[in-house]
Amino acid sequence: MNRNYFFLFIFICFTTYSVQAQYFSLSEDAEVSILTIGPGAQLYDKFGHSAFRIKDESNDLDLVYNYGVYDFDTPNFYTKFARGKLLYKLGVSYYEPFFESYVVQNRWVKEQLLDLTYTEKLALFSFLEKNALPENQYYKYDFFYDNCATKIRDVLVSVLDEKLTYKNEHITDTLTFRELIQKNVYWNSWGSLGMDVAIGAVVDKKATPWEYQFLPDYIFEAVANATIEKPDGTQKPLIKETKTLFENTRTKESRNFFLSPLFFFGILGLLILFVTYKDHKKHSRSRYLDTIIFLITGLIGIFLLLLWVATDHTATANNYNMLWAFPLSILFLGVIGKKHPRGWIRRYLIFLILLLLLMVVHWLTGVQVFAIGFIPLLVALLIRYLYVIYYLKKETATAP
Repeated sequence: MNRNYFFLFIFICFTTYSVQAQYFSLSEDAEVSILTIGPGAQLYDKFGHSAFRIKDESNDLDLVYNYGVYDFDTPNFYTKFARGKLLYKLGVSYYEPFFESYVVQNRWVKEQLLDLTYTEKLALFSFLEKNALPENQYYKYDFFYDNCATKIRDVLVSVLDEKLTYKNEHITDTLTFRELIQKNVYWNSWGSLGMDVAIGAVVDKKATPWEYQFLPDYIFEAVANATIEKPDGTQKPLIKETKTLFENTRTKESRNFFLSPLFFFGILGLLILFVTYKDHKKHSRSRYLDTIIFLITGLIGIFLLLLWVATDHTATANNYNMLWAFPLSILFLGVIGKKHPRGWIRRYLIFLILLLLLMVVHWLTGVQVFAIGFIPLLVALLIRYLYVIYYLKKETATAP
């Protein structure tokens, strides 16, 4: 962390603590708005951010209510994060340091002023204040269903109830959850590949307009098209004014194909094919290669299985990447590594080929979308398994 970021982070933490130790009331001139922040450079920043702002100049009050805060000092932080049990919280900070932190990161900031009555402003402010209490501020984060963006939507619905009407004219396409997140991440990047491996088929279903709002951009568009019932019974736009508080300097994202997943797994796939070709010419089998393949695919499969059944992450269920990274392969390292393995290992290799073909069926039918960067590796695995079956069968036929 560079020096400027460090001191800014300390300042934000200090002001957050100070605000929570006080209580404020609102004047009739108070303004309630939604802040939307653009994507950042890091993978976890690619999807933007959302927060509430309460501004009351009469009381010298300018606060941000931010549902995207977590505590690094949480006991067993990384274990809880991996298991999907990490608690996020509603943090309250002064507006200026919050705003400046995103200016430093060169991320645009937009503000939408809500057209609320004084009673509605008080109700929303009271709701946020109650949620910011130590006994209420924590919630179990879920990337798709309970995050900093969906909290904005849910708070508005809780406070405004039937007076609030969402319209869906801004949704011009019907995308899956995976397609929505991939709009923010370049397909041939390690971040994209990591997400495609870790998340399962549950994210390949079509998202409803309501569910689109797990992304801050769609929160922005949804409230821009929403209406609210006024005291006289008329329907008025929920947003009375939209401001750009900071326009970032656009920078072109650097992409080096030679450091990309497609290039890396292309080279790896060619290496496997080269070794297989040499084995064929020499009428031999590189046992170490087969052992490494079983080891790595087995370990990845175990990791994916644990993400599926041993965590609370909703997005990692039904992950059919285990069709190429099958967990049981780890049990057969000793067998595949032998010079003359037992004959039944051929049936297991046929089983692995069938799993690869089933993966293709899943892909073509839309059950689950897989990382394109893995294609060279998957082709190489298929050819390697076919060769090993051929070699072992031939070896058995020529054995005395």
